[in-house]
Amino acid sequence: MNVTPSPQTNAASVSATLNAWFTENARDLPWRRDGFGAWGILVSEFMLQQTPVNRVIPRLEEWLARWPTPASLAAVPPSEAVRAWSSLGYPRRALWLHAAAVQITELHGGVVPSDLDDLLALTGIGDYTARAVATFAYGYRHPVVDTNTRRVIARAIAGAGEPSPPSRGRDLESMGKLLPQSAQEAALFNAAIMELGAVVCTSRSPHCDVCPIRNVCAWRAADYPEYTGTRKAGQKKFEGSDRQVRGLIMAELRSTHRSVTDAELDTLWPDSVQLRRALASLLADGLAMRAQGGYTLPV
Repeated sequence: MNVTPSPQTNAASVSATLNAWFTENARDLPWRRDGFGAWGILVSEFMLQQTPVNRVIPRLEEWLARWPTPASLAAVPPSEAVRAWSSLGYPRRALWLHAAAVQITELHGGVVPSDLDDLLALTGIGDYTARAVATFAYGYRHPVVDTNTRRVIARAIAGAGEPSPPSRGRDLESMGKLLPQSAQEAALFNAAIMELGAVVCTSRSPHCDVCPIRNVCAWRAADYPEYTGTRKAGQKKFEGSDRQVRGLIMAELRSTHRSVTDAELDTLWPDSVQLRRALASLLADGLAMRAQGGYTLPV
């Protein structure tokens, strides 16, 4: 059995091996193509949050055909962004993206900023999205950490079957130790390690037999020990939840350009208390608004 590799021994070999593997095996995704642009990358990052790639690609292409610049999105009411978001889920992201487009247009001359602080000041942009845009759109050397990145590091470097709950400081430090010095190689590695976690080092059924770093993987060297650490709380079931009811209300609001009446909403769900609670949460989130005769998308 192989000796468990140390992070110091692993760093150079992991980054070089993964970059070479990624160069040959990367999926052809729109946001990875030359000339895709910072706005397209920003939109893709908003859409990819908790949404599978195969659902994002056609919607992303439709979105960018309709709103190819931040200014073009900022010029329409937020209701149009929410309507176009449709089945991508978590429609607050559409509101945030519209608000970010307005800010980019008004504060940055319609150009997506490259500075981390400027990106973080935009509505709806957190640490991951800011680093992803600065790295993949502008080529800056930043560690970019998502769920897939954390899983690969936990297994290959720490020898754990899955990562412990997220910790911004710890996660960035762990990724930073693996990051190549060259900004170009660092950007490539950020994408490569995410790709490995997405298609090879998957959560439930990792394909260790085809993994390019299997020979330096600490988890494999330790004979795949079970994870015994703290786990992140699982997501509550969707069926019968307030999320489901919110989705039904949003679908009804998107289906028309007129006000939806209380009587029409009452037909959507048998539990009137839950229905009103879901509606109140949509109003509080700014995803719905009161209008003459009922409710509409935000204008």
